[in-house]
Amino acid sequence: MSSIVMIYLSSNHLSGLPKAIGNSTTLKQLWLDYNNFEEIPQEIGNLQLEGLSLQNNALTGPIPLFVFNMSSLITLALIGNQLHGSLPDNICQNLPVIQGLYLTNNQLSGPIPYKLWQCRELVSLSLGFNNFSGSIPRSIGNLTWITYIYLGFNNLTGTIPHEIGNLHNLESLLLPENNLNGLIPPTIFNISTMISMSFAFNQLSGDLPASTGLGVPNLQGLYASNNYLTGVIPESISNASMLTKLDMPENFFSGFIPNTLSSLRNLQWIDLGGNHLSIESTNTGVNILSTNFENLGVLYLSSNPLNATLPTSMGNRSSSLQVLDLSDSELRGNIPHDIANLSSLVDLNFTYNRLSGPIPNSMGRLQKLQRLHLSQNLLNQSIPLELCHLHSLAELFLSNNNLQGSIPTCMGNLSMSLRSLSSGSNKLTSKIPSTLWDLAYILHLDLSSNYLTGSLPEDIKNLKVVTDIDLSNNRLLGNIPSSIGGLQDLVHLSLANNNLVGSIPISFGNSFSMEWLDLSKNYLSGVIPKSLEKLLHLKYLNLSFNKLEGEIPTGGALANFSSESFMSNAALCGAPRLKVPPCKNATGTANELVLRYILPSTLATILIIAVVVMLILRRKRNARLESTTILSLQATPRVSYYELLRATSGFNESNLIGTGSFGSVYEGTLSDGRNVAVNVFNLQQEEAFKSFDVECEVLCNIRHRNLVKIITSCSNLDFKALVLEYMPLGSLEKWLYSNELCLNILQRLNIMIDVALALEYLHHGYSTPIVHCDLKPSNVLLDEDMVAHVADFGIARILSGGNSVTQTMTLATIGYMAPEYGLKGMVSRRGDVYSYGIMLMETFTRKKPTDGIFSGEMNIKQWIENSIPHAITEVIDSNMLKTEKEHCAIGNGCPSSVMELALACAATSPEERTDMKFVVATLNKIKRQFSKDVGVN
Repeated sequence: MSSIVMIYLSSNHLSGLPKAIGNSTTLKQLWLDYNNFEEIPQEIGNLQLEGLSLQNNALTGPIPLFVFNMSSLITLALIGNQLHGSLPDNICQNLPVIQGLYLTNNQLSGPIPYKLWQCRELVSLSLGFNNFSGSIPRSIGNLTWITYIYLGFNNLTGTIPHEIGNLHNLESLLLPENNLNGLIPPTIFNISTMISMSFAFNQLSGDLPASTGLGVPNLQGLYASNNYLTGVIPESISNASMLTKLDMPENFFSGFIPNTLSSLRNLQWIDLGGNHLSIESTNTGVNILSTNFENLGVLYLSSNPLNATLPTSMGNRSSSLQVLDLSDSELRGNIPHDIANLSSLVDLNFTYNRLSGPIPNSMGRLQKLQRLHLSQNLLNQSIPLELCHLHSLAELFLSNNNLQGSIPTCMGNLSMSLRSLSSGSNKLTSKIPSTLWDLAYILHLDLSSNYLTGSLPEDIKNLKVVTDIDLSNNRLLGNIPSSIGGLQDLVHLSLANNNLVGSIPISFGNSFSMEWLDLSKNYLSGVIPKSLEKLLHLKYLNLSFNKLEGEIPTGGALANFSSESFMSNAALCGAPRLKVPPCKNATGTANELVLRYILPSTLATILIIAVVVMLILRRKRNARLESTTILSLQATPRVSYYELLRATSGFNESNLIGTGSFGSVYEGTLSDGRNVAVNVFNLQQEEAFKSFDVECEVLCNIRHRNLVKIITSCSNLDFKALVLEYMPLGSLEKWLYSNELCLNILQRLNIMIDVALALEYLHHGYSTPIVHCDLKPSNVLLDEDMVAHVADFGIARILSGGNSVTQTMTLATIGYMAPEYGLKGMVSRRGDVYSYGIMLMETFTRKKPTDGIFSGEMNIKQWIENSIPHAITEVIDSNMLKTEKEHCAIGNGCPSSVMELALACAATSPEERTDMKFVVATLNKIKRQFSKDVGVN
């Protein structure tokens, strides 16, 4: 074929070329894409090719040098292979007419050739998805004909050369997923031919030019997500009239979202989530939420302090909108009824806001809706029956609201679509409807922390593919259905804190995927099935606070679980490490005789003698200390007054850790070598008796990582003491005000997150809410890992009987107690939130609320309010800024965000205060952002 000009053999299974192809001197184009070539045939090096394409083959090794000597090449395309090595710096020396260089998606490394500018005819440069490093050569600004530059997904560093602004034919500049830093050169926004530019996932900083949009009339896509960009979004961006996609989430933009965006009628995608943007209030009411974008399909504004209400005109927006995400945006007010006019909605997310009122019945008209996320709001009334009309709905998240009434029976109508249903932490009542067990394809079911009653049917087996079931913290009755054991994909099962009875089904051993099993705080009886040993993936097991008996199995999957998984089951026995009595084999007639007849008689005799001895001892005051009664809360060895006397060296002053309102705390060492803290109550004070009883009542029933654990107690008429877990690093107060100790920002965030988690558990995670009533830094203790534990429940209150508020005559600490507590003795969870807010301010300012600088109308709250946002550095504790990066984090708003949260907690009106669930979520978000800012994993 002596005259052949083009060979096109793409999409076959070829792996080699005949050597004779080197004789085809007229061949200009060779296209061998999507084959099995493992090397570039050397025979083609002698050809005068203008186009060589071997995309998506199996090429390995370096690119052969003869390729770069084919002086007639106009297009070289080697995309999608496994080529490695570097490009020669003089790559253009023998490629004088090259126009298209396509090497994307290989494993090439080294720097981008500095002399690339010598390829003066170059129009397209595609080097993305490789391992190129170093900086972008400034000489790239000499490629005056170039229209397309793709350098994304490499390891490039340094700044973006401002010389790129000289490329007046450039249409696409794509630099995502590198490590570029510094400013985006303003000159780039003057390239009138520009259509698309991407800077996403770099470390770029600074403001966008005020003239953004003025010089790029053809711009269609602007992508700058996940950088460190600051300042306002320029209103001039609305001059880019062709813009279809504006994607700049996860930066530090502040100020108002420009209302001028409403003039961009071609916009299809807006993502400004994860910034510090808000919505401007105008007389006309026009803003981004009320604008009718004709073509907009996606609107993400999540994780911004929008501080707005949803406009009633929102339903007048374009019917093209498919995704609307306004989660974590400080929205308030009601969800407008007309939102149902957004007929194309597929994904609606209003999670983590303060929306109130009912869920509109009209939402049942959103027939295309697949995801409806309304969790973590203040929504009330019942779940609308109209939601059952959403036959495409896959995810329905309604948790952590104030929803009441029953679960609609019609939910079973969504059996073909529904994959996730979460309505936990509401006020739902009545029985779980039987139709709910018809959701054959559901994966995640969470109905926890409601007031649901009734029993669980065997029909639960119909949830054939379910992976997570959480029905904890309800009022469920009856036996656990054995059919649960047939759910082969079940990973997480929590039935804790209900009124379930009977035994643990042996069939549970068949749930081979099980990783989490929590059946605690029920009335389960019988033995623990050995079949649980077969759950080889099990990572968490909690069977505590039941009435289980017999030997604890310790084989297979149960070999590594500690006593905490089985505690407070009085009749269990087993290995010593599980802190239960050893098991005794009682077999044979003789043993039966002892158990049936001799043992009861002996016990009766001992009981009579004990009563007589007690009566005698009560008359001998000097022997009272020897008749201590022990309250052992964790199956620990009994401890007497004399043991505590020895452990604390006679309650020696050198062992004194601190003193409180009702007694003193000593460090001690028990006979088994354990270090403990002994809280000895001063019985000269009447309230000390009540304080002791309250601490026992509270601490013996709650378990949480961030609460101080009570080990045991010693109590009689003349002496009362609690033996507590010892915290070697002392109190938060000690760390805040010591001249030798110092906490950095991250440590303070971690401590306050720990305290928030403890309060969240007390307020929302336990069956009966508990109010601490005396939250302050001296009652926050640190263990050896700097994990915080809340202590001192001496004046705590249990909100029983469904009450959310109670009264007390006992005063808490001045400066920390809420106004309604100090004036009227009103105790509620909101009072704890107030104390937490004050303590959060103190932790980051190192100023007590009773500090001398606060006098007259000036208090710590006013002081903080006056400093936000521009004077925040004047109030925060300068000792916590250890690195330049932490100084940078100050500028990026970490302390301001913390202080704004603290003020939200410490609002004067209880109704305006946030709750601890919101606090935990917000602090974790602040921590993640701070860790990103300072480069901490």
